[in-house]
Amino acid sequence: MVAGGNAGGPAGPTLAVVAREAGVSVPTASKVVNGREDVAPETRRRVTEALERLGYVRRPRFDASKAPGLVDLVVHSLDSSRSGAVLRGVEEAAYEAGLEVVVSAGASRGRGDRAERGWLDKLVGRGSAGVLFDLAELTPAQHSWLGQHRVPYVMIDPAHEPPPGVVSVGAANWQGGVTATEHLLSLGHERIAVVAGHRLTMAAAARVAGYRSALASAGVRLRPEYVRHGGFEQAPVRVRVRELLDLPEPPSAVFVCSDRLALGVYEALWERELRVPNDISVVGFDDLPEARWVTPGLTTVRQPLSEMAATALRLLVRLMNGDRPEGTRTELSTRLVERASTARPRPRPGADAAESCLVIDPLGPAGPPR
Repeated sequence: MVAGGNAGGPAGPTLAVVAREAGVSVPTASKVVNGREDVAPETRRRVTEALERLGYVRRPRFDASKAPGLVDLVVHSLDSSRSGAVLRGVEEAAYEAGLEVVVSAGASRGRGDRAERGWLDKLVGRGSAGVLFDLAELTPAQHSWLGQHRVPYVMIDPAHEPPPGVVSVGAANWQGGVTATEHLLSLGHERIAVVAGHRLTMAAAARVAGYRSALASAGVRLRPEYVRHGGFEQAPVRVRVRELLDLPEPPSAVFVCSDRLALGVYEALWERELRVPNDISVVGFDDLPEARWVTPGLTTVRQPLSEMAATALRLLVRLMNGDRPEGTRTELSTRLVERASTARPRPRPGADAAESCLVIDPLGPAGPPR
C-alpha cells in the first residue's frame, strides 16, 4: 500500500484527520485513497466528501530527474497484432512530444485488491504524468482513484461507456457496421448473419447496430436468428457458426465484428467443407495483418488503430498541460478493404430462374461470380 500524502504540504490535513472527519478508521480512509474495492458505497462517499472538504489530494509523485516526461500505456495484452498497432501509434506520437512510455499488459483487468493496488501503486512510484488505457475495463473504484489523484488519462477503444468527462478515442464503429453490410447487400446477399463479441461492449453493440440499420435501409428483413454473440475467443465463435449453418435457411454471408473472430469463422466453415467465398462470403472488422495472411484474403473494415493511439497520446498531452478538449469522445473514420472473401451468392438449390439471375450492382458493372 502506498502511504498517503497531501498536495497542500506539511500543514495540510493528515489521513488521520480525514478519517476522523468521515467517522471511519484510518485503514478504511486509506482504502478509499488507494482505490480499493472492499469499501461500502456509503463509506466511500463520506470519505471522498471529507477528502474534498479538507483539501486532501494525493497526486503521483513526479520526479523529473528520475523519469522526465513519463507516461504509462496499459494494454489488454501484448500477444496480438492489434496491440502492436497501438504501440506503434503511441511510440510515434510520444517521440514527437518528447515523452517516454512505460507499457503494462493486462494490468487494468485485475479484480482483486492485490491486482488493483499493484498497477496503481507502480503508477505512483514511477511518477508518471499520465496514462493511456487500451481496451480497458476499469472499475468504478479505479476511475475514482484516477480522478481523486488528478491523474490525466485517456481511454483507447474502451470496452464500456466511460464515466462523464473521461476522454476516449475510438473508431466509427456504427458506420463500419453499415459499410460491411452494404458491401454484402451490393453483391446480392440478403441472408446476412452477424457474429459479434460480447453484446454489452461498446464496439460490438455499435457494429451490430450498423448492421441492423443497413438491412433496414435496404428493406431487408432482419432475422433475429442471424444475430449471434460469441465473446472474444475463437472456440465459442465456431459454435455460433455451426448454429447458423444448422438453421433451416442458413446465411449466404457473415459479417464478423473482428478479424480475430473471423479466423474462427474460417475454421468452422472449413470443418463443414464449405469454401469462402464460393459457399459463403465473410467480412471482418479491424484490418489486422492476419486479414492479409489468410486464404482467401479477408475483406474487412479497417479501423485506424495506430492513428487512434497517436490521437489518444496527443489528447493526453493536452490534459497533462491543463487543456481540456472540447468533446470527450473522438471517433476516427473506417473504410472497407476489399479482398477475396466476398462474392455474389450462389443460387440456392431449387431456385427459379428469377431468383438465380445475375444481380446488377448499382455501384458498378457486375463481374462474373468468383
